[in-house]
Amino acid sequence: MNGGRRLVQAPLRGLSLLQVRHLSTVSFGAATGDTARVYRDLERDFGVLAPPVALHAPVPELLTACWAVLRETMLVGGRAPRAAKEAVAAAVSAGNRCPFCTTVHGTMLDSLSARPVRRRRADRDGPSTEEVTAWATRGGEPPFPPELLPELAGTALCLQYLNRVVNVFLGPYPLPPNAPERALGPVLRVLVGLMRGSARTAVAPGASLSLLPPAPLPPDLDWAAADPRISAALARAAAAVERTGADLVPAAVRAVVAAELDRWDGTDPGLGRAWLGAPLRELPPDERPAGELALLTALASYRVDERVVTAVRQAGAGDREVLATCAWAALRAARRRVRHLLHAD
Repeated sequence: MNGGRRLVQAPLRGLSLLQVRHLSTVSFGAATGDTARVYRDLERDFGVLAPPVALHAPVPELLTACWAVLRETMLVGGRAPRAAKEAVAAAVSAGNRCPFCTTVHGTMLDSLSARPVRRRRADRDGPSTEEVTAWATRGGEPPFPPELLPELAGTALCLQYLNRVVNVFLGPYPLPPNAPERALGPVLRVLVGLMRGSARTAVAPGASLSLLPPAPLPPDLDWAAADPRISAALARAAAAVERTGADLVPAAVRAVVAAELDRWDGTDPGLGRAWLGAPLRELPPDERPAGELALLTALASYRVDERVVTAVRQAGAGDREVLATCAWAALRAARRRVRHLLHAD
């Protein structure tokens, strides 16, 4: 069974990486060190070399951080059923206008609902997918016991982050450039088949934690503290993203974005540009392109286009700087959105 799955996975690797835009990619065969390990683990535990994770390869520390969060929240079989996690993922993705993630997780949820993956008896009385979808969309009192919160809020955090980077670096559907849209159905059947196959296999808890050094859990992520494995993954990943931000994103850009997020109520700023004017004027002219990229990634990632990324490149940024700017802004915004979710009226 695993041998047959590998025969399908191998030719998909190149097609997965072809989907990445604005960044150079690292092929499966050229990957070394932690990048090679994440690629192998991604295929084993998720089923495919997923572009939303693999696009982080230009900065290996961001790759390991992204993988640790996805793996430990969504893929490890804990107390929450996988269908509930996929319901959270699909609902969050729809709210963030991320068609790529909405399509993948919505299709996976439909597949699980039609043919449930066998799970432990303790999971059989979990929340309905409808209840979880409503909570992930509107927030408020969770419709599930407190012990499920680290997994389900952790899944929400993961997708709040991934939606933003996916909107920047991938197209609207899991297809290579110029592929006809009619290919989407067959591609999804293959992808979801591989994902379901991996979901049937036990995923060792905590195996990704060794990729990153220990770190304290930030106060805004205290909702994860009840699960030491998930809290460790989130703490280590958050510290890694902050380190790369400090190294590769101008301090003034980070300060402006942090200030905007402190004032943000979670609503979409809309299609106008007036809201960008005041924060960008606080930046030196040569840092305004990075500021625009970071602000849009955080607050309206679906609006990042070729012009925005080209302006950052023309200001001197390379792949590492572009990726770090988006990753730092995306995770800061994701953390803020989960706080909104948990404290909604």
